[in-house]
Amino acid sequence: MSAKPSYYITTPIYYVNDIPHIGHAYTTLACDVLARFKRLDGFEVLFLTGTDEHGQKVEKSAAAAGKTPKEFCDIVSQRFRDLAEVMKFSNDDFIRTTEDRHKRACQALWNKLLDNGHIYLDKYAGWYSVRDEAFFGENELVENKENIKVAPTGAPVEWVEEESYFFKLSNFEEKLLSFYENLPATVLPNTRKNEVKSFVEGGLRDLSISRTSFNWGVPVPDNDKHIMYVWIDALTNYITAAGYPDVGSEKFKNFWPADIHMVGKDILRFHAVYWPAFLMGAGLEPSNRIFAHGWWTSDGQKISKSLGNVIDPFGLVDEFGLDQVRYFLMREVSFGKDGDFNRQSMINRINSDLANDLGNLAQRSLSMIYKNCDGAIPCPDALSLDDKTLLDMVDCLLVYVRDCIDKQAINKYLELIWKVVSAANIYFTAQEPWALKVTDPARMATVLYVTAEAIRQISILSQPIMPDSAAKLLNTLNIPINERGFEYLGGVHRITSKNSIEKPQGVFPRFIET
Repeated sequence: MSAKPSYYITTPIYYVNDIPHIGHAYTTLACDVLARFKRLDGFEVLFLTGTDEHGQKVEKSAAAAGKTPKEFCDIVSQRFRDLAEVMKFSNDDFIRTTEDRHKRACQALWNKLLDNGHIYLDKYAGWYSVRDEAFFGENELVENKENIKVAPTGAPVEWVEEESYFFKLSNFEEKLLSFYENLPATVLPNTRKNEVKSFVEGGLRDLSISRTSFNWGVPVPDNDKHIMYVWIDALTNYITAAGYPDVGSEKFKNFWPADIHMVGKDILRFHAVYWPAFLMGAGLEPSNRIFAHGWWTSDGQKISKSLGNVIDPFGLVDEFGLDQVRYFLMREVSFGKDGDFNRQSMINRINSDLANDLGNLAQRSLSMIYKNCDGAIPCPDALSLDDKTLLDMVDCLLVYVRDCIDKQAINKYLELIWKVVSAANIYFTAQEPWALKVTDPARMATVLYVTAEAIRQISILSQPIMPDSAAKLLNTLNIPINERGFEYLGGVHRITSKNSIEKPQGVFPRFIET
């Protein structure tokens, strides 16, 4: 086993009936930030994303496109890999539910549940939504504008009657409620946990977990007339990637249970109710946390293809720059709540936070060092109270931002860093090193040293959000690659005087509409 603490984080696996959009990029980006932070903080990380490729919806989409389901999945799954590459996601694994390792894990989990007495064969009759891949009770249906009964999501439903295997979900009410209580941060934000508890307390019905009306899926062991219900298939990916069914392997022992499953709020029930019940039924520990984040709107409107306002993450990166997009998505909205994508808000963030604040601070101070200190970090004189105050702010940042990350408060993490950026700008302007150059060169050197040290630590802490831009700043300071982890934060590892720096280049250009 690794000497490092482990950290296992997953995105939902994305359904391949459509192309990637901003919602997919947002979820995976949040996981990427957490994974990068934990690696820098000394953890051995397993960061998983991938694609969910089975089900009736995929079968229908493939037919409409004139392709076999596998051909269709190959094309769309690659788009999600392309998104990961463009956004520079640092995932350690990319899983596809059509892989043999996943089919093996699904069938092993099924057999375990069957052996433990949690699966039985019966007949199902009820309302089914192909779009949601979910069954709904009569009391859950709503009427649309045409007075037609639809799913709560607005998706059409059809009456289905067929033979089905069932999972005894009704037996897990007390176990689930106990699980939520004994591990307080099981579901976050807390409003989502209250939704989940209320749903379970309202009574659980046994869950249909197989279908006979289509063929594109994982066959039920010893009865291939049945295909596994997409949610038992899809959810199993999380243990597949951890090495299941080889529960004795080092990988499984190291990474299971998962630390966080990051999901959109629309699939919370599947992850916070069905998934822990499946795991309990198989004798496995449930994951430590489900975090359900909000949705993005566009200029106040729900994003949909019919409205023509779908936001393409590839286009955003092309227009605004990768780190600018990463910063905006993680800073603009309290993580966990719904957010509105507004073009002007993004431009304001780029020009204010990035170009004016951090970019300008780095360019002004490092250019002075390059021009006035023989291109090397100057030696500081005795530190003043102002110097010590700024360095104290920088030195204690890790403790506070680590707490934010552990609560998935990513926007708060950035707010804390930018408070220090703001303080560093105020300090630099108040000290007037350009005037000190004439009146007190030794004091100028101290001010430039303190500012460079602040930029070093801010850059190290910015790496999870803006890896390329942070690297440019650290490269300018000539900070060795092996000295960019969080163990080099704080006062023990100050920036080294007399070390040469590179000629500063602008890292965050202002965005100007053309």
